[in-house]
Amino acid sequence: MRFIKKISPLLLALGAAAIVGNVYAADNIKIGIPQPMTGPATQYGDQIQAGALTAIDAINAAGGVKGRKLQPLLIDDGCEPKQAVPAANRVINEGAKFAVAHACSGTTVPAVNVYEQEGIVAITPGATSPLVTDTIKPHFFFRTIGRDDQQGPFAADYILKQLKPKSIAILHDKQTYGSGVANQVRDNLTKAGANIALFEGINVGDSDYSAVITKLKSQDPDLIYFGGYHAELGLLLRQAREQGLKTQFMGPEGVANKDLVAIAGPAVEGLLVTLPADFTKLPSNKDVLEHFTTYKRSPDGAFTFPAYAAVQILADSINAVGDDPEKVADYMHSNTFDTAIGKVEYDEKGDLKHFEFAVFKWDGQGNLEQMKF
Repeated sequence: MRFIKKISPLLLALGAAAIVGNVYAADNIKIGIPQPMTGPATQYGDQIQAGALTAIDAINAAGGVKGRKLQPLLIDDGCEPKQAVPAANRVINEGAKFAVAHACSGTTVPAVNVYEQEGIVAITPGATSPLVTDTIKPHFFFRTIGRDDQQGPFAADYILKQLKPKSIAILHDKQTYGSGVANQVRDNLTKAGANIALFEGINVGDSDYSAVITKLKSQDPDLIYFGGYHAELGLLLRQAREQGLKTQFMGPEGVANKDLVAIAGPAVEGLLVTLPADFTKLPSNKDVLEHFTTYKRSPDGAFTFPAYAAVQILADSINAVGDDPEKVADYMHSNTFDTAIGKVEYDEKGDLKHFEFAVFKWDGQGNLEQMKF
């Protein structure tokens, strides 16, 4: 798995405007794509846009959905909770009944209420927090990504069976996503009798983590698990190595950003991350990979194939029952779909009944190698 180059948000916006002006007509099926186009989480938005836009292009080239074109609406949410509701409202105000919605859990949680109240069928390819669908019981909101309480047990199982540490330290960034996945890992390790030597939150935006590194050195754990995003982990890794702490680090998909290399430098080598499985390896995705080649987009990245799958599910459902969101949501809850991430089946809350995670190891050059498990 490799990382894609960051695309300018301005170029994306201009490109989308050109597409709307030159290709799309009034009877098109609009799909909102509110994602981070600015800020530190832009790479995740790039991946989701690459997957969603490639699926839209491929479906349109094959005749569209019931003879109608799919029309993407690119919207920037900055991965900022305060931008969540405005971004969701833009989806509605621009006439979309459907969305490939939000990469970040902290943005997704407040946006879900908007989609539910307005009857917009939305699918997140990136938000993993259980709070997304546990806060309310959604009817219109779905995922094509596993939850933290699927990822956490998987990570814990790998830690116990493959790494077998005698003691473990768990850090998190005190935010919705980071603390959520860290708690899931801790709880599952604790159930299995693992020794959790330290469980502590750090402050997002701090530039010096010497205090927590001193605590880590005093505990001398065999493994340090971090729940959060790449900016904080990058500093932790670099400063830990500078202060002589050589312990193995591990984290969730939120840390797997190519900018981690610029922050952590050589300290990134050996980092373990849990990510969606490498769906490029599925034999059934031969045609999907050809579509990425045709439309000159990278298939790489944790959220690219989940975004592609989200568009496939929307298109299949609209083909089956038309574009009434209520009927589409009902159809999605009661059917299975063959997609770029494999077979998809939903539970009553719109969560996946199964999702395949894998562990990858960072080689220090921006490349991730899937580990056997």
